[in-house]
Amino acid sequence: MSKQEAGCCAPLPEDPLAAEQAAELSAMFKALGDPVRLRLLSMIASGPDAGVCVCELTPAFELSQPTISHHLKLLRQAGLVDCERRGTWVYYWVRPETTDRMAAMLSGVSERRAVTA
Repeated sequence: MSKQEAGCCAPLPEDPLAAEQAAELSAMFKALGDPVRLRLLSMIASGPDAGVCVCELTPAFELSQPTISHHLKLLRQAGLVDCERRGTWVYYWVRPETTDRMAAMLSGVSERRAVTA
């Protein structure tokens, strides 16, 4: 017999995050689990709406251009940024619909914790 069956605890509220949503969001958070990628996202988010050129991002790091491109590719695969080639350069911008989803999920956790505190 589990503790819950014995009545020691109130049942948990319904699961606020479905398994499919958790898998999607975890890929996004995993992409941000690297300090370089987190800094790249921050730099891109603080840039102009027209996008930030990769040539502006690379000098901020003591990493090779292919390594920076790899990190940007992982951010793209996670759906956090998008890009387009303009001539010989690639410009990146944040996908607000994705970052808004992440923020809403974290905000929901904070709100639920505030209610139970």
